[in-house]
Amino acid sequence: MAFAPYALGAFILLAYTLEAVTGFGSIVIALSLGALLLPIDQLLPVLVPLNIGMTGYLVWRHRAQIDRPLLLGTILPGMLLGTLLGYLLLPYLDEALLKRCFGALILWFAGRELWRLRHAAALPVRPQWLTRLLTLGAGLSHGLFASGGPLLVFGLAGTSLDKARFRATLVSVWFTLNSLLTLAFLVDGRLLPALPQVLVYAPLLLVGLWAGERLHRRFDERHFRIAIYILLLVTGTLLLSPWSML
Repeated sequence: MAFAPYALGAFILLAYTLEAVTGFGSIVIALSLGALLLPIDQLLPVLVPLNIGMTGYLVWRHRAQIDRPLLLGTILPGMLLGTLLGYLLLPYLDEALLKRCFGALILWFAGRELWRLRHAAALPVRPQWLTRLLTLGAGLSHGLFASGGPLLVFGLAGTSLDKARFRATLVSVWFTLNSLLTLAFLVDGRLLPALPQVLVYAPLLLVGLWAGERLHRRFDERHFRIAIYILLLVTGTLLLSPWSML
């Protein structure tokens, strides 16, 4: 598709602008929209390195707020193992099946979050074994789609972390895993062909950060979250539709 690179640029700008407004994961948005036009395995070597720039900056800026015991003792072990499994499975999965699985994940996450916003429901505290199992699943999702956030946030429900420490800890996870994924893409030969696109799209991150912070000061964050989840519901539905595989 001749217009695909321009559309992907628009999706990346939208994704990083919304993340700057709400703190929501940029790869989930950019990948779910981009997958309507391009194969997931072609998008990941572009979106994952781009994400390192934003998360690296946030990790450095908020490094004092990272909960290192939670990060090193609970999150990273399961996430690293799951990400490795997902990365190894990716070449053997059918593209149509992959899109449908990702579409189902997006529908589940967006629907759950809209329900919570409507009913002001809090996530329940989970037993440690279930948290570790969900963390492994989040890693698997991250290895396949570089989008482990929905399951990880679901698995870490009920932690005693305040919003700032929780966000700083999660950003550390994405920076670590996406750095490793980028190295893996370098080794398997997918990164170098994608570097020109990464460099072309990189300035959009700065624009998205600038626009997102201005919008964050002017508009209600809850309304932006509702708009994002509705957008993801539509996107997930499109990814599950038969004609999206053509």
